[in-house]
Amino acid sequence: MAWFILVRLLFAVGVTYTAAVVHPLPGGVVANTAFGATLAAVAVALEWRMKDVSVPHLLGALLGGALGLLFADLVNGALLANDDPAWLFLHRMIDLAFPYVGIVIGARRGEWLEPSRLVTLFRAAGPQRRYKLLDTSVIIDGRVADICETGFLDGTLVVPQFVLKELQQIADSSDTLKRNRGRRGLDILQKIQKMAGVEVTISDLDFPEIREVDLKLIELGRTLSGKIVTNDFNLNKVAQLRGVAVLNINELANAMKPVVLPGEIMKVFILKEGKEFNQGVAYLDDGTMVVVDNARKMISKTIDIVVTSVLQTTAGKMIFGRHVEPGMAPAAAPDRDDANRRPRPASPPAPPPAAPAST
Repeated sequence: MAWFILVRLLFAVGVTYTAAVVHPLPGGVVANTAFGATLAAVAVALEWRMKDVSVPHLLGALLGGALGLLFADLVNGALLANDDPAWLFLHRMIDLAFPYVGIVIGARRGEWLEPSRLVTLFRAAGPQRRYKLLDTSVIIDGRVADICETGFLDGTLVVPQFVLKELQQIADSSDTLKRNRGRRGLDILQKIQKMAGVEVTISDLDFPEIREVDLKLIELGRTLSGKIVTNDFNLNKVAQLRGVAVLNINELANAMKPVVLPGEIMKVFILKEGKEFNQGVAYLDDGTMVVVDNARKMISKTIDIVVTSVLQTTAGKMIFGRHVEPGMAPAAAPDRDDANRRPRPASPPAPPPAAPAST
């Protein structure tokens, strides 16, 4: 760091001394010295601001500026020479506008100068690869391995290097729970890599200017035009706001839950008592909570219930039912053909028996 300061100091002294000797301004030595010191300060400040810019973006800015100067020279050469002040102003604007636009566009699109992007320009045209970017939370969750095994998740699964680093940090944590979660995530990744027909790639693309892993994942999704596979609610919302498609495992699980309609009969195992009086709580195989009335005495038993209502919430689905007691038949749904049947006319009453004849 000391030699950086020495080089900047020597540069500032050189520019100041040159301005004081050459006299670029019509003023005296003091004015030219101040002018040189100001130019040196501006140059050092610009260099300081550009220290965090990546190399591809710097190369893009230099290439864009050079192309802008070339186009400006070509356009000015095509225009007729004229001493009119308006024409002179137009020439100067062209000399300034074209390089400026080239520098800005080149700096913004500098990622196209990365080797991985340049290689894709020379590949043979073929079907576009569909990338699925795995998040840390969905890897630890583990259900993505079952989805891959069934073949419903096609395309190339991309695991960024920064996600692997986060998994390793969790696996090396001093907290036992976190350490087990991290090791589970690494085991899930190894299981997916061994599956036949599933293509898994490790991406080395990184964004040093971005610190948060979620924002890095969103930026990588925009770069690869891929979809993020996650079960993180906040990441889902932020990615949608940034224009990146998301495949949410929780939404898929909710969509795959069986449809239950009021009036159906179900068999459930009452696990515990509910919050309200005389209620029992059961759970289906997919984790759906079932709240049963008149089932407090049926804890640790499998009983028949009739579904009364279904509530869909953001956290999932809840089913409300009522215990069908033995000997009590549930109210059956009306027959659909009953509406089409005509009521039978009532049969006339039988005539009373005739009185016996008198003798």
